Amino acid sequence: MIKALIFDVDGTLADTERDGHRVAFNQAFKEAGLDWHWDVALYGELLTVTGGKERINYYVAKYHPELKVDVDFAVTVAMLHRDKTRLYTELVSTGKIPLRKGVKRLLNEAKMAGLRLAIATTTTPENVTALLKYSLGEDALSWFEVIAAGDIVSAKKPAPDIYLWALEKLQLNAEDCLAFEDSENGLKSSIGAGLKTLVTINHYTAQQNFAGAAIVVSDLGEPNSPSQVLQGDLKGESYINLQAFINL
Repeated sequence: MIKALIFDVDGTLADTERDGHRVAFNQAFKEAGLDWHWDVALYGELLTVTGGKERINYYVAKYHPELKVDVDFAVTVAMLHRDKTRLYTELVSTGKIPLRKGVKRLLNEAKMAGLRLAIATTTTPENVTALLKYSLGEDALSWFEVIAAGDIVSAKKPAPDIYLWALEKLQLNAEDCLAFEDSENGLKSSIGAGLKTLVTINHYTAQQNFAGAAIVVSDLGEPNSPSQVLQGDLKGESYINLQAFINL
C-alpha cells in the first residue's frame, strides 16, 4: 500500500512555467536593464535545463557567450535569480496562477486517508511557500511533512538526488511512495530513485518521452471532469483518486 505521495511543483501542482516563472524572469531582466526577452517558444527550450540559475547560465552560454568572461557574472546570475524569485512570489500572491484541476481535491483526500505528503522540486523554497500559501491557505506548508526544494542537493533533476533526499527524510522506501511529475527530466529523476510515477502533462511537456511512467494523464481530473489517459490504464476509474493508486 502507498504510504506517501511526493509531488513536483512547477507544472505539476500548477501551470507556473509559461505565465509565472517566464514572466518573472523577463521582469527581472527589465529591472536589471537587460534587453533579454524569453518568449514562450524560447522558454520551452530553456526548460530542458532544471533550476533557475542553471537556466540563466545556459541561456547566456548559448546566446550571449561574451558575458561569461565577466568576473562578476556569477554575482549577476545570483542577483537576477533573487529578483526573479521576488517577482514570482508577488505574481503568485495575486492569485493568477491557480492549482491544476484535481490537485486540491486529491491533497485533501490523501490527508483524510492518513497518507503522508512531501514535495520534491528544483524550485526555491520561497516559490513553494508562495504557491502553497496563496493556493491552499496559510497553513498549507504544514500539510507536507517534507519539502525538498532548491539547492539542498547539488545535482538537480534529472538526477535522482532530490527524491532520494525526500525519501531519507520520510524514512520510507521507494516502493512505499508514489511520485507526481510533469516532465521527462522529472520522471527520470523519480524513476532513478526507484519511485513509481504518475505524470500529468502540460503545454511544454506534452510531446516528451514518458517511458517508464506508471500512467500519463492530461490532469488529475474531477468526478465530473474525467482525466484523459495518454499512457497506461486506470482500470475503471475516470480520474485520479485514492482507488486509482491501488490500480497502478
